[in-house]
Amino acid sequence: MKDIKVLKELIKMERVDEFTYIGKNEPIGSPIVFGGQVLAQGLYAMSQSVPEERIAHSLHSYFILPGDLNKPIRYEVEYVRDGGSFSTRRVKAIQGGEVIFFMGGSFQVREEGYKHQIKMPDVAPPEELKSWDETYSEIKDFLPKEMQTFFGIDRPIIFKPAVEESILEQKDREPFQNIWFKIKGTTENNPLENRAILAYISDYNLLFTALRPHSSKANIANTVTATIDHAMWFYQDADINDWFLYALDSPGADGGRGFTRGNIFNRKGELIASVAQEGLIRKKNRKK
Repeated sequence: MKDIKVLKELIKMERVDEFTYIGKNEPIGSPIVFGGQVLAQGLYAMSQSVPEERIAHSLHSYFILPGDLNKPIRYEVEYVRDGGSFSTRRVKAIQGGEVIFFMGGSFQVREEGYKHQIKMPDVAPPEELKSWDETYSEIKDFLPKEMQTFFGIDRPIIFKPAVEESILEQKDREPFQNIWFKIKGTTENNPLENRAILAYISDYNLLFTALRPHSSKANIANTVTATIDHAMWFYQDADINDWFLYALDSPGADGGRGFTRGNIFNRKGELIASVAQEGLIRKKNRKK
């Protein structure tokens, strides 16, 4: 079974020098490299050249080309600035001589300041809910091949939707959902690595949320989904070994694109991070 050790090995990569890293790929049921993997690897690469006392508080990225699962990814970090309290870096991911992704990141020394947050949604605790793995084992024989490939893959993360819904039932749904997640296994809490792990997981379920209002027609078997851009903001540290709630919504979709947002809370209801993403949600075999 894959666990957090596998994910951390994927994120850390091979170091060429302070500004260059070579990353391997791990499939998640898609024919292309998972966007969350590139986010996590890129964030980790940028973090290595930043003063140790500075921690990532935001990242903004664009996905240019689909990543090839069979080729390693080269990450080249660019030093931008180290100021009195903030550091800025850029990173580009390269395959076959072409840039497939780039991202900017900002890092800050820890400071005290004003604090407020939105309230965590009131949902059932994860102990009362079924995981993706449990649901898949019950219905796998009834799923199309593409859905079997996606839901049947071994992941280092446990996902538990707060509301049990049948993915076999084709009906339109509200453009929001709440999903608990937790790493498989345990690891030490390292602020740098924890942020990379959360960046990896943050790319799950966003575009599925944008498809919910169209579930009577659209699913992962007949729809091309791909991240276009992804931004993330980190507020505070959290125990990466505990459960987190991902509260997701999709304000709108048009032009073959869906816009989604997410807020990540720890079990105590503290807001840990926020996410925004636009992605491709295009019908397969559409007319040119």
